[in-house]
Amino acid sequence: MTLARPVDASARDENGANPLARLLALGRPAVMGVLNVTPDSFSDGGRFLDPSIAIEQSQRMVAAGADVLDIGAESTRPYGGAVPVPIEEEIRRLAPVLPSAVALGVPVSNDTMKAKVAAWALASGAAIVNDVWGLQRDGDLARVAEHGVPVIIMHNRQAADPSIDIMADIAAFFSRSLDIAAGAGIARENIVLDPGIGFGKTAEQSITAVARLAELKSFGLPLLVGASRKRFIDKVSPASPDQRLGGSIAAHVLAAADGAAIIRTHDVPETVQALRIAAAIWSAR
Repeated sequence: MTLARPVDASARDENGANPLARLLALGRPAVMGVLNVTPDSFSDGGRFLDPSIAIEQSQRMVAAGADVLDIGAESTRPYGGAVPVPIEEEIRRLAPVLPSAVALGVPVSNDTMKAKVAAWALASGAAIVNDVWGLQRDGDLARVAEHGVPVIIMHNRQAADPSIDIMADIAAFFSRSLDIAAGAGIARENIVLDPGIGFGKTAEQSITAVARLAELKSFGLPLLVGASRKRFIDKVSPASPDQRLGGSIAAHVLAAADGAAIIRTHDVPETVQALRIAAAIWSAR
């Protein structure tokens, strides 16, 4: 498989800095705004399918303080029911939106499970690839290494198994993914690990993954946490996805306290405010 060459901005910003290095140098958790240009995402299915509305949302998130945008055109909803999207359709949904988001001046991540979609996104200015299957689903996706761009490796399972030690499973999954990454030549400084809150996990296991996040520091890599609107919140405090802001913020503030370098959220203004207040309180101790 031949992957298209990306534009220069996909690996380096205008000052020659790696976009991940720039995010990690902020001295605080970076806020990643989620933009789903899909009809069936669990949290906001169809709301941003119209390109003009999606572009406006990307502008709002950046204005509210998003440090990076994560744009996906195929639902990876963790609880089943997502409809597989052909490569051509996924790119068709991204085409009117992703370049406009890139023009806003913050790094753009492409949330995809497909190497050909990732290649198109990188060639269109995306700076990061976010794979919810940790390089273990599409064998060609690891070849993003040819572009020298950051890669988010997320833990996932085909189905939840309440009998397993979820932290041991996450660690074993990451080890396999890191072996794949090393074999493809992906530099460790270009890797972010995401425990995959809600993906292939029971509600209790998602809570455990947040509670024991610090254990994953043993990999020596930056951690991303995306607990935004996830179903485990509903199990503790019943609420529909659009009514889970309080639970999302609670999980994200605790994750930040335990070392999360990137917080992925649908609710950018509220999350930015919560993290700033938490940081001010921590610094005053």
